[in-house]
Amino acid sequence: MIDVLVAGGGPAGLAAAIHAALAGLEAVVVEPRTSPVDKACGEGVMPGGVAALRALGVDVGGRELRGIRYVDGTAFAEASFRGRSGLGVRRTRLHSALHQRALDLGVRMLPGKVGAVHQSADAVTAAGATARWLIAADGLHSPVRRALGLELPNLPHGRYGLRRHYRVEPWTDFVEVHWSRHGEAYVTPVGDDLVGVAVLSRSRRGFDEHLAAFPALTASLRGTAATAVRGAGPLRQRVRRRTAGRVLLVGDAAGYLDALTGEGIALALATAGAAVRCLAAGRPDEYERAWTRLTRRHRLLTGALLAAGRRPGTARLIVPAASRMPPVFSAAVHALQ
Repeated sequence: MIDVLVAGGGPAGLAAAIHAALAGLEAVVVEPRTSPVDKACGEGVMPGGVAALRALGVDVGGRELRGIRYVDGTAFAEASFRGRSGLGVRRTRLHSALHQRALDLGVRMLPGKVGAVHQSADAVTAAGATARWLIAADGLHSPVRRALGLELPNLPHGRYGLRRHYRVEPWTDFVEVHWSRHGEAYVTPVGDDLVGVAVLSRSRRGFDEHLAAFPALTASLRGTAATAVRGAGPLRQRVRRRTAGRVLLVGDAAGYLDALTGEGIALALATAGAAVRCLAAGRPDEYERAWTRLTRRHRLLTGALLAAGRRPGTARLIVPAASRMPPVFSAAVHALQ
């Protein structure tokens, strides 16, 4: 019998499979798409995520990121990461590196969809395979989570994200978050001549319409658009709990608040590792508590920023306030490490 069947071959699923293989467990990943898989993503990996990749034996290269800068017109606030760097890397490059590492460790890839999940007291069956445990890492709109009745109804006025790359030399080694009254633009250098721009908003307008709210940023993007627009949303996904019998949810499938602080990849890697450690130790019931602990800081910080930015008048105060209180902003950035 397979030890761990993983639903979804994105970063969270591949990280779970790698963790399982390193723990001496047999892991099989079920994924319908061929590698590399692209999706809307800010593509900035926080320092903790970079450390987690190295611990998995994954080296993806990319552009070193020195910190985070908030920008609103002529006002800005910036803080450097403390002691270690972040990484700007194309989602496809990250996926390829994780996929290859999993293959090198003997993880088997099973093409297809998970479909129905059936559980007994000591096994779970899905995609024609039987395993001791199923880790669901099948994304923001997880079919496994929905089928098991683990998700809560979405709240109205959810936020959406759109991403496009521009062929232009990066002008900064910071992740830049540009603020407007209606949303944010998240700018990440991902190559020597490539910059990724993700816009986050409650409005479902087109990418160019969103970008028009950031004239200073638009002026910096004098290069040619290098990729098509990709979108995701609604971003917020509420979940009743992260376990159901012999199934554990990790990554975006385990619940998602927002992409504003850029911690998606780091949290995906962290929750995947926590899930496998709980299974390897024979204590799956401890995963819910571990997930809560790992994501608490993210949920508090992101929730506070979303609440402040919900009203246009309050949103315009965020960057000026941060620029007048550098120690507070630095403390928030250091919390992301």
